[in-house]
Amino acid sequence: MPKRKRTATTTTTTTAATGTSLLPQKKHYRQRAHANPFSDHSLVYPSSPDSIDWSSHYPAFANQRPSFADIGCGFGGLLITLAPQFPDTLIIGLEIRVQVTQYVQDRITALRATADQYQNVSVIRANAMKFLPNFFHKASLTALFFLFPDPHFKTRKHKARIISPTLLAEYAYVLAPGGIVYTITDVEDLAQWMRAHLDAHPLFQFVEEQELREEGKGPILDAVYGSTEEGKKVERNAGQKWLACFRRIEVKRVNVI
Repeated sequence: MPKRKRTATTTTTTTAATGTSLLPQKKHYRQRAHANPFSDHSLVYPSSPDSIDWSSHYPAFANQRPSFADIGCGFGGLLITLAPQFPDTLIIGLEIRVQVTQYVQDRITALRATADQYQNVSVIRANAMKFLPNFFHKASLTALFFLFPDPHFKTRKHKARIISPTLLAEYAYVLAPGGIVYTITDVEDLAQWMRAHLDAHPLFQFVEEQELREEGKGPILDAVYGSTEEGKKVERNAGQKWLACFRRIEVKRVNVI
């Protein structure tokens, strides 16, 4: 029997009795937990950041671009948590899985229909390991989030990890000086991997959690710890989380004569 196609009535619906918009249900958006970032996913990438019509993502905000980017946003827990806390900041999620991206889109649509607090959040289906600078101008972001990324346990799969020397160069390019990279995982080996690679990069400097909280970033850190599906699952299983945050720094060029 062919697979039944998901329709609008199985995602975001409105009850006749109450007129209340219902959020989409995850059971209608089944998808594998991870996707191969090296596969051809038939994705269309913008030729440059200027070719993106951000007004289609944020109709309430004219001539503005995202400042926060959640890489591999999953089901959008961080996006939805941060949106009302930072109403004047545009937040974008990048997700490679088609059904998960659709879920987040439908979730945002439903929330916008019932509240005015989620006009500043959106999602794009994209592979962040390819052409990230095509989405964002140089130094245009103030926060990058990598929350519970795929650990790719096998050594031969480590090249697919979202934190690597090559990708860090791109993250440094799109992140403004003073911007923060937030990473968290429940896999100790991956935590050590991400910390080691970020420590080794000349444009990133480790920053203590307490220092960020003193700077007023406590709500962001709280969302990083507990807003995602993965983070909540770790808490239910009494697991451990490893947080590491890095600030984008400027390094003066030295002219060699």
